[in-house]
Amino acid sequence: MRHRPLLYLSAAASLAYLLAQRWQPFPAIALLKGVPVGALALLALLSRGKRHDAGVLALGLAFSTAGDILLDVDPRFFVFGLGAFLLAHLTYICLFARNRAAAIRLDPPLLAAITLIVAFSATLSAWIVPSVGDLAVPVVFYICAITAMVCAAILGRFKRPWVAVGAILFLISDSLLA
Repeated sequence: MRHRPLLYLSAAASLAYLLAQRWQPFPAIALLKGVPVGALALLALLSRGKRHDAGVLALGLAFSTAGDILLDVDPRFFVFGLGAFLLAHLTYICLFARNRAAAIRLDPPLLAAITLIVAFSATLSAWIVPSVGDLAVPVVFYICAITAMVCAAILGRFKRPWVAVGAILFLISDSLLA
């Protein structure tokens, strides 16, 4: 793969960001936080000719990069960062919907997974929303979007479970941050 250096850049920047946590805050930390996913967005964009949905994936990753940077730059940009991640989740929903089975069969394991995700998100909302004040509406929209994104990933017709696993891990990660 001729774009392998972008994977290495993503991994190295991720490690550097993790190691730099002890010296926070410092001016370049927001940029360092954006490089790992930004490199993956560029990798997806460069794969447009070979992969069916690479452009949509690149757009979602670009929104995620913007969200990461905005959340790290200044607490006053929280709503903008949340908005960028909302756009990312809406983009991922489109991507996963394009890759769903023609007829969705809710067999017991899928139904159980979706039920657990919705129950988890409802519980998270009941716990978080009362404490966010004026941000309640944006936070509820965001929780609904990330929940829909995870459900769309679960219903996607991907050969391996990694897309659904990644979406679930994203939900868990955001829940821990909340």
